[in-house]
Amino acid sequence: MSRLSQLSAARRPTRQIHVGSVAIGGGAPVSVQSMTTTKTADVEGTLSQIYALAAAGADIVRCTCNEEQAAEGLAHIVPRSPVPIVADVHFHHEMALAALEAGVHGLRLNPGNLRKPQEIRMVASEAGDRRIPIRIGVNAGSLHPELYKRYGGATPEALVESARVELALFAEVGFDDVKISVKASSVPLMIEAYRLASETFDHPLHLGVTEAGPPPAGLVKGTAGMATLLAEGIGDTIRYSLTADPVEEARAGRQLLEAMGLRPRKGLDLIACPSCGRAEIDVIGVAKSAQEALEDRNLAIQVAVMGCVVNGPGEAREADLGIAAGRKKGHLFIKGRIVRVVPEDDMVAALVEEAEKLVAEGIEARLAAAEAGAEAEAEADRRALLEARGSDVNQAGEKVALIRKTVEAQHRDS
Repeated sequence: MSRLSQLSAARRPTRQIHVGSVAIGGGAPVSVQSMTTTKTADVEGTLSQIYALAAAGADIVRCTCNEEQAAEGLAHIVPRSPVPIVADVHFHHEMALAALEAGVHGLRLNPGNLRKPQEIRMVASEAGDRRIPIRIGVNAGSLHPELYKRYGGATPEALVESARVELALFAEVGFDDVKISVKASSVPLMIEAYRLASETFDHPLHLGVTEAGPPPAGLVKGTAGMATLLAEGIGDTIRYSLTADPVEEARAGRQLLEAMGLRPRKGLDLIACPSCGRAEIDVIGVAKSAQEALEDRNLAIQVAVMGCVVNGPGEAREADLGIAAGRKKGHLFIKGRIVRVVPEDDMVAALVEEAEKLVAEGIEARLAAAEAGAEAEAEADRRALLEARGSDVNQAGEKVALIRKTVEAQHRDS
């Protein structure tokens, strides 16, 4: 069994629920969620954002339901949405009931804000009658004051206890179609809370670092928390909480799952060398231009941008497609084999053109269409660069010799 399959096989077993057509837990693929930032009453604006989120990789989208106009907006949005819609409810149980009337596929209730037991039971009973799941969305920043006092703060135990209390209220009306989140803005607290939740409940878990902030720091926090737990087999659906366009959340969520082998690649995976003394181009600039030109084309391939033709095609031979620079030229390669040489200024355009042909025709067809003499020209450029700059352009050999000399001197002095 490969390490990839071991990671997939190590998922924590849970119950399975369904948010609309999307299965969560019970062996289902880990799903991606995000949340709209529009006013839900703005039906067209909200739908436009939902479609953008779905295109970026969101499987489920959450919309706030904080007022009557928002609930009315949901009634128009739900039947036109390309993905299941979850209503986000904080303080007013009436809004949860209204959202159910609007036809939403799920509810998110914050037990720190919606606190009256009779109201919680009422919502759970109505959701049960409609077979609509509820996420118990515990948040360290809005923990019930009694729990905060009892546990001396927002501890992992306090967060899990909040979810347990809510589950007990649901159980009183026979409702258990539940997923749970125990989010915090502190990554260590979030990780420990979810670990404890995974030991305590068999319900699917919704992962997230809340209020992570703007990228890049927000992306780092979200990835640090969620990737850690996913690698341990914990987590059934995820959401990045970024102070940014929510499309960035959906895209990041999809990319995280693809990078961890938990979802098949759906979009572009662009890799690039970090540049070195041999680089013939501005690798960072070309990689950025290639990313911008390719990412909206929904091409499920891996593309490499390499700084030089000396090592680039060999180092990135596993990429579906790549380009390496050398002597004012771009050397286009497929699976490490040079298929075309273009002027340096045409590198990105040639990469985009070949990417589209590769997806449409397949790797073997594009290898068969390789330009005659391309490999020979690339080899000539590679040799010319080696002769001009040598095989140790970064002076690694000199550094190794200096290290050895330093270590030997220390041994003699000791």
